Order: sequence, then structure tokens, then C-alpha cells
Amino acid sequence: MKTVLVTGASGNLGTSLVEELQKAGYRILATLGSEKDRHAFDYLPNVSSEVVDVLNPEQVNSFLERVKGQPIHAAALLVGGFTAGSIEDTDLATLDKMYRLNFVSAFNLVKPLLAQFEAQGGGQFILVGARPALVAEAGKNLFAYSISKSLIFELADLVNAHGKGKHISATVIVPSTIDTPINRQAMPDADHTKWISPEDISKTITFILSDTGKTISEPVLKLYNQS
Repeated sequence: MKTVLVTGASGNLGTSLVEELQKAGYRILATLGSEKDRHAFDYLPNVSSEVVDVLNPEQVNSFLERVKGQPIHAAALLVGGFTAGSIEDTDLATLDKMYRLNFVSAFNLVKPLLAQFEAQGGGQFILVGARPALVAEAGKNLFAYSISKSLIFELADLVNAHGKGKHISATVIVPSTIDTPINRQAMPDADHTKWISPEDISKTITFILSDTGKTISEPVLKLYNQS
């Protein structure tokens, strides 16, 4: 049974992904953001969860040391954050917050896991990008968010260059607006049928981790639905 690490597992997308991967026969290591979520996956077999501050490299390394008895075949790094604001509205504190939530949260896992993947002969990373980081017109009023998410694409490119010939790859999932209760509340007049559901994103990730999906080289998958 292959093991997948999922960070941000207690969020809407994380919960959906854990359920989909578990259904597909994977063992899951789930990191949670707070103590209140500690028992979020007690109802699922083959899912182990632990509260880990992924912005703290010492906590991340300690966690990976504790679970090193089971090889990690893939890591879906879902932790992130969002804020609006143009460059004129953005200060260094906001920029640093987005940088940490959207880039450092991934980097702190990628660095140690890349070495682990090399040692075990391969592994896959799933990273979460954003359309505003690809399209300037969409990102101009989301400056800090867009800048921080643009680093995810660079990170994936560098991981793929490093992992070429070593069976190590990074895939970037780029969703449009995700159909979650929070987004529906924030945008009640939007056409929700055009959004992408957490379940569809989760099924796409599960496919990428399959024997067929992992043959796709350096993918950036735009899951925009009709948005």
C-alpha cells in the first residue's frame, strides 16, 4: 500500500482529497493546522493525522523523522492563503505573510522530501498554483497572493529539473474558484456551476498519482471548469 502525505488536510480540498485517496487504496499521512481538527479523520481506516506547523521547519523535520518507517511515495502540499489588494495596497507584512503561507509551507516539505525521494528511488509532489499568478490581468489586484503563488511554478520547474531521470516529479494544479461554503458565502451572486469542485480536483490529483498519470511530464493542470 502506497503512502501519500497531505498537508492542509482538514480544509475543504484536503478533506476531499484524503477521502478520495483512501478510497483509491492509499495510506494517508495527514497534517492538520490546529488541535481542534485532531480527530478529523477518525472515521477513515489507513489515515494517520497529526498537528504540524508546516511553517516551522523544525516541526516538519521532527514529524518526518517520526514517520520515516513508512516510505512516502507522494506529497500533496495544500496549505496556502489568500488576500486581495493591488501593489499600491500591499505592504511588506502582507507580502511576507503570503510568501510564508503559499511558498514556505511547500518549501519546508519539498526540501527534506526531495532527499528522501532520491534515496528511495522516486516520488511525486503535488503543488497548488493559482490562475492570477499566470495571468497578469487576473492578478493585478491580488498582488501579494499572485507573487507568492508564482513561486510555486518556479519551485515545480526546479524540482522537475533536479528530479529528471530520478523518477521524481512535481505537478502544479491550478484551480479556478473552488466551490466551497466559504466561497459561496463570499460570492453569493456568482454562478457556482462554473466553479471547480473539491471532488473534481481530488479525482484529478488521484489520477496524477496513478501509474498512468505519473507518466505525464512536468504538468501544469488548469482546472478552470467554465470560470
